[in-house]
Amino acid sequence: MPSSHHPRVSVILPVRNASSTVARAIASVRAQTFSDWELIAVDDGSTDGTREILHELAKVEPRLTLIEQAHAGVAVAANAAIAAARGEWVARMDADDEAMPARLAEQVGFLQAPENRGVGVVGSLVEFGGDCAARAGYALHVDWLNTLLTPEAIVLNRFVESPLANPSAMFRRELVARHGGYRDGDFPEDYELWLRWLDAGVLMAKVPRVLLRWNDPPGRLTRTDARYDAEAFFRVKAEWIARELARVADGRKIFVWGAGRHTRKRAAHLTAHGVRIAGYIDVDVKKTGRGLGGTGVPVIGEGALPEPGEIFVLSYVTTRGARDYNRAKLVARGYGEGRDFFLCA
Repeated sequence: MPSSHHPRVSVILPVRNASSTVARAIASVRAQTFSDWELIAVDDGSTDGTREILHELAKVEPRLTLIEQAHAGVAVAANAAIAAARGEWVARMDADDEAMPARLAEQVGFLQAPENRGVGVVGSLVEFGGDCAARAGYALHVDWLNTLLTPEAIVLNRFVESPLANPSAMFRRELVARHGGYRDGDFPEDYELWLRWLDAGVLMAKVPRVLLRWNDPPGRLTRTDARYDAEAFFRVKAEWIARELARVADGRKIFVWGAGRHTRKRAAHLTAHGVRIAGYIDVDVKKTGRGLGGTGVPVIGEGALPEPGEIFVLSYVTTRGARDYNRAKLVARGYGEGRDFFLCA
């Protein structure tokens, strides 16, 4: 963009093969009530006409800068956009989603408010842009995501699932220089970024309004790429759970709530990071009162929970009702969330 003016917000848009949606996504940026922005679109080796669409849009929108690269992946494309960004704030956008007209204005206003000067990342509530019946699991995830508004709620729930919808996020550009940008690997690059920044003490919050329509097309990367399958999420969060345990567990024995095979498999990723599981907790009386599978690792019932401070509990059950049940039982027993237990599904 041949201009000496530095826009206040840089919207970054990594895109690949989104010819059916990218014009709509960009139109939603152009319709913003906040006008002091630049849009940096990085075409990641598209083969379906996306690049041609971007070229045409750049002719009529001087705030749009197009960067072209050979296919290298979304993390590389996002980092290329960040490297070219000139704004104080960086707003993430995806090519199949739509920003509400007040998105940038609301998020800039939030970050500028004196009471929020310590917040580094702000998201928003999101509207599920899909078939709630056919995609019930994703719709439930959106419902859960929209309950996490404050820095405290986000940090306490960060080991359940990604606490922010990536394309809803706006962050202070200086954070990238301080803590690094997106990393490329066999894991969800957005979740890894949030976990790494949260581990570094970056505060995250949300504007309590719907500012993004989060669409769920069949070709979405989260549905087609192994880096976003459930196992990849369990793998990536294990490192950051282990790091947090080293800070807060104070040498206490680690117990996992959930002794079923699938739960044990998820929790087993912790062992690669030096976490030793000393026991399990389960509501199924058939599993309690004996060693697990001949290993000698005990399985206790919820009624046998030690006094708070004796052990540290990781709740690894995945169903939302069970998570709420476990939290309520632990809190009623005097366990403090973040101090004596984490939800880690």
